[in-house]
Amino acid sequence: MYTDLCAYCTGQAAGAQTMYTGRYPAAYHGPMTELEKGPTGRRRGRGARERILSASQQLFREQGINRTGMDQLCAAAQVSKRTAYQHFTGKDELVAEYLRRFDPSVLSGVFDRTDLTPRERLLAAFDVPPTTPLCPYIGAAVELHDPQHPASQYARDYKKAVAARLADTAREAGAADPEQLGEQLALLIDGAAARTRVLDADAFPTAAAIAAALIDAAIPATAGEDRRREEASR
Repeated sequence: MYTDLCAYCTGQAAGAQTMYTGRYPAAYHGPMTELEKGPTGRRRGRGARERILSASQQLFREQGINRTGMDQLCAAAQVSKRTAYQHFTGKDELVAEYLRRFDPSVLSGVFDRTDLTPRERLLAAFDVPPTTPLCPYIGAAVELHDPQHPASQYARDYKKAVAARLADTAREAGAADPEQLGEQLALLIDGAAARTRVLDADAFPTAAAIAAALIDAAIPATAGEDRRREEASR
């Protein structure tokens, strides 16, 4: 559920088209090219770029962006630094691509479920396994201090996308002010994720209880039934 919502542990398939594709410099998501052979013991070929990105996912998640150097990334990816810099001009570009891979289309894991009512889908966003890692966008925003960094823009766009999906679902459920409810629930999700990470304790059950109260206050009990009648009469 929420693991899908924020794609904490896995990115989208290599080369996937996302809402960000075309909005940022091509260097951040350019096509792979053949590479020259690196030092003995290194792997080469068209998979080098993906190995670098795979290593960045693991290392950035486990130890943070600032504590991960290019030497360590290259060693984990089994590529030379020369190879790495043929694909990425530097660590900043790699961080931006790392975040770009977490596509907001994964929100469909919660919001496009047909077995739940809209109200139930809103609550499902808080059904989070205790072992779910911190959202990569929160982690990047904490570590990066440049609002103009492409990764910072990806983080802002992703968080806006989450709130928008929540608002759309709230509107479908019959909320009087879906945008407000969407923002409230998005804030709860991010707050619970950060608190869970900092305190090493599961904050999502408490967040889910608060969310249920907000949803009950914002959506009349008959809203869903009224909407179904309206759609059936068309």
